[in-house]
Amino acid sequence: MGDHHLLFADRLAKLQRWREQGLDPFQATKFDRTHLAAEIVAQFDTLQGQTVRVAGRLIAFREHGKLTFADLLDGSGRIQLMVRINLVGEEAYRLFGELDTGDIIGAEGVVTKTRTGEVTVEVRRFWILAKALRPLPEKWHGLKDVEVRYRQRYLDLIANPEVREIFVKRSKIIQAIRRFLDERGFLEVETPILQPVYGGALARPFITHHNALGMELYLRIAPELYLKRLIVGGLERVYEIGRNFRNEGVDARHNPEFTMLEVYQAYADYHDIMRLTEELIAFVAQTVLGTLVITFQGHTIDLTPPWRRLSLMDALKEATGIDFLAFKGDDEKAQEVGRQLGLSVEPTDHWGRVLDEALKKKVVPNLIQPTFLVDYPVEISPLAKRKPVDQAMTERFQGFVGGLEIANAFSELNDPLDQRERFKMQQRLRERGDVEAHPLDWEFVTALEYGMPPTGGLGIGIDRLTMLLTNSPSIREVILFPLLRPEE
Repeated sequence: MGDHHLLFADRLAKLQRWREQGLDPFQATKFDRTHLAAEIVAQFDTLQGQTVRVAGRLIAFREHGKLTFADLLDGSGRIQLMVRINLVGEEAYRLFGELDTGDIIGAEGVVTKTRTGEVTVEVRRFWILAKALRPLPEKWHGLKDVEVRYRQRYLDLIANPEVREIFVKRSKIIQAIRRFLDERGFLEVETPILQPVYGGALARPFITHHNALGMELYLRIAPELYLKRLIVGGLERVYEIGRNFRNEGVDARHNPEFTMLEVYQAYADYHDIMRLTEELIAFVAQTVLGTLVITFQGHTIDLTPPWRRLSLMDALKEATGIDFLAFKGDDEKAQEVGRQLGLSVEPTDHWGRVLDEALKKKVVPNLIQPTFLVDYPVEISPLAKRKPVDQAMTERFQGFVGGLEIANAFSELNDPLDQRERFKMQQRLRERGDVEAHPLDWEFVTALEYGMPPTGGLGIGIDRLTMLLTNSPSIREVILFPLLRPEE
């Protein structure tokens, strides 16, 4: 039997012995604490000599004869406890000595400082609130094993205060986004996650089945087509923050379920949405971090608006030396160029897909300072409005910071006849083998036929924005429970 199993057996035996003695560490239903650890440290001058009640997990012990020091971890941080035999009595002191790291207790005592100057609670009484049957991992403080950290995130949160801080910041980022949009008259709404026709992006869906109705449904890949129905219905400024699901691979920037913000504003175009985007992200950074100059993966980045604007086609030509417009529509030539550039190219790939792959691999990694790439081909923008001066291109932009795609937006296509033809074009791509082409959605076209005003739309990946603002190298660092392969 391994050490871990021996420790588990030892703790289980201890629990059973306590219960035989009439002590059940799981009996308490609540504990009235008065202060968090961080509050006691911050307000020591006020609290010195006062009685407080704290609660949390014991993470370390240091015994000195008839005096024991212990570290207690709560949601705000760590505080030292000091337990003296002459203050708690022999029986309670013996019981405190039987506690293990990981056990959760409540304690009442007086705020003081030790000779070394550490703020401490000198315990008068304590209560066992939960017994930890499993020991914390060896070297748990600063737990580094990525597999354990992601699979058992609760241990990660106990062991690594900086991980806890990432998720506190994530929550504050979402709060700041809501505040920014609410103050500008946007209405937060909720749209279906289970959809009879998925759409709003180019991606492969997850499929499920509704038994009562006997129909296939899809987990949404985007809320876009429902949010635009609300614009048709007269809700002129709407947004949604919610989960999307895409049946794709997992890497440092992709997780099959992720959180998106989508925003739609009637009577606005993509220039208005560009300004909204840079102002929103600057507001969030200032609110959460207190600065617009951040560090991300070794780069110093200034988020101050206005951000640089650059044509997509110019950016591609600058990065690859190739003018993709010179062979527009020639799929075989596009595939040949893709292979020359070292891209992953499939025989079914069309010109637009090769162009998009070149963008991701050759352009995006070098877009460190905030940049909007503007004006995208119709082939890869089935929901965006054509440019009046160039019908082959659309009024679309993507925002990039730190080599991450942060935002995708357009002047929304509101011509139902053009939308119908675009869907048909996507259908032809599907028939050729493009599994990510946009499906037909005639109900959405019907909604457009009732009239949708000129509208600007925006999508921002919350996970990637959180990566950027917490200097996290992987999307798994900013999702509490990322998808992992089953353990063998």
